[in-house]
Amino acid sequence: MKKIALLAPLAALMVTTTSVSAADFKGSGASFPYSVYQEWIGSYHKATGAQIDYISKGSSAGIKDMKARAVDFAGTDAPLSPKELAEAKLYQFPSVVGAITMSYNLPGINLKLSRLAIAEIALGKATYWDDKVIAEANKGVKLPHQKITFVHRADGSGTTFNFTYYLSKISDEWKSKFGVQKELNWPGDHHVGGKGNTGVAAQIKQTPYSVGYVDYSDAKENKLEMATIENKAGEFIAPTLKGFQAAAAKADLEPKNDFFAAIADPNGKGVYPIVAATFVLVPAEAKAMDKKVTAFYDWSYKKGDADASKLGFVPLPEELTKKINAYWVEKGIK
Repeated sequence: MKKIALLAPLAALMVTTTSVSAADFKGSGASFPYSVYQEWIGSYHKATGAQIDYISKGSSAGIKDMKARAVDFAGTDAPLSPKELAEAKLYQFPSVVGAITMSYNLPGINLKLSRLAIAEIALGKATYWDDKVIAEANKGVKLPHQKITFVHRADGSGTTFNFTYYLSKISDEWKSKFGVQKELNWPGDHHVGGKGNTGVAAQIKQTPYSVGYVDYSDAKENKLEMATIENKAGEFIAPTLKGFQAAAAKADLEPKNDFFAAIADPNGKGVYPIVAATFVLVPAEAKAMDKKVTAFYDWSYKKGDADASKLGFVPLPEELTKKINAYWVEKGIK
């Protein structure tokens, strides 16, 4: 009997090892694009038979895995500078553009949030829902006199990087005190953290009178209310694919600097103000494996637009994917 008992965990280990080794290549990192990556991975598998594993664990963890060469590719919403890429011997390219929502738990209220209100909530200065800075954009709406719970990422996150980049654009106080970060100690005593975008969405869903930043796909999946927010032109824009596309068109993504850019608070009418490109990292020395990774993304650029759009992501325009292909050729990874 003891012999059988010892064999059981060994058999389980063999099954686990077999399932892991079955992947043609594996990645980890950003949770922001996880839903669209899973759609693309499933479609690519059906078309080619290739098996891809991608673990959603946050941009910081993905970058760490990539630098340690623990994965074949990594996802990050916080792009690395050309200097950082050179030091780590990595290449970088964008995959898709998505949006960050201000999702909230206030049943029966169609909330508008001004630029100032978003900054004041993040800074811990607006502490009640009926504070003047929030009420001003919601005339005629009976806001409750309830304390705000601000929900943020508890782990190192590219979503936090892009949200704090946006905050730095709309608030001089935020820029001087906190700046752009992937992880930070949030000001005030009214906040709570969630791991991954799914964790933030879950916290908002279960916490009355809460608000937080979460990617559109996870907000939609969890049926969260999403605020209409003020853009740079002074318009209040709802989170819709049309507004995301208008913002994505303002992106300045160029191969000459390894596509290092952040999109936040762009100019223009009809623009949804909190959008972000998400990026892929591959190791410079693993060209044969890199070619498998770029083949997957090349296929996704050409065949995955419908999957991306239905999840609220903006597919990259053909002009940009041509630049990415040229970058791959230059680096010898296509």
